Amino acid sequence: MNYWRRDTVLYKTLQWTAAPAIKAVWRPWIDGHENIPDEGGVILASNHLSVADHYFLALTTKRHIATMAKIEYFSGAGLKGKLVSKTVKALGQVAVDRSGGRRSADALGPSQQVLEEGRVFAIFPEGTRSPDGRLYRGKVGVARLALATGAPVVPVGMIGTEQVMPIGQSRPRVAPVGVRVGKPLEFSRYESMGAERLVLRAVTDQIMDAIRQLTGQEYVDSYAKRRPVVKKADAGKDAESSEG
Repeated sequence: MNYWRRDTVLYKTLQWTAAPAIKAVWRPWIDGHENIPDEGGVILASNHLSVADHYFLALTTKRHIATMAKIEYFSGAGLKGKLVSKTVKALGQVAVDRSGGRRSADALGPSQQVLEEGRVFAIFPEGTRSPDGRLYRGKVGVARLALATGAPVVPVGMIGTEQVMPIGQSRPRVAPVGVRVGKPLEFSRYESMGAERLVLRAVTDQIMDAIRQLTGQEYVDSYAKRRPVVKKADAGKDAESSEG
């Protein structure tokens, strides 16, 4: 099932309202936005430091950007769940099943269709936010998309967004933010090799190295693990138990 539409009124409305507000408050600098093609399918591959990455990424181009959202967001129950469902659909996002196995692999299908329709699709190859600000090994989904569609991959480097929305925080902070957009990468030379594991790994590693050069982050050759979020109340209990 497709959960996205070619153009969304809500997304365009936010470009006219929320985008100027974000620029006015955070005054982010953006370098290399001209590297994003004005038309045709393109993959934006970015490092992932914060939930705020989505908002600053949207400032790099006037084109609609589709990203992945948890499939649970598309079928929520209750008033809040239905509101979230309508919002992600109205924003033209793509559902992804994070349960693992074949279902997660099949999630690339709708993403591939976005690219074949000549649209922009953004992905965070690390798969989750960096727990410590370093750049972690990328998952090969980005390579699968690039080789299956022939779409160029534009590396994007987020800088400082972890200070805007640190992991575990729900309120944004005002902090310096920058976005560097690199030159498009194309991988047509790998087309004849198919989606072999070593090819997917080589393509992914090249993309991650391009991101590293944009951000200057220390690279970690292992997958990032989700850091458990400790609520303030729980943190207090832990402190009391350690003192006792």
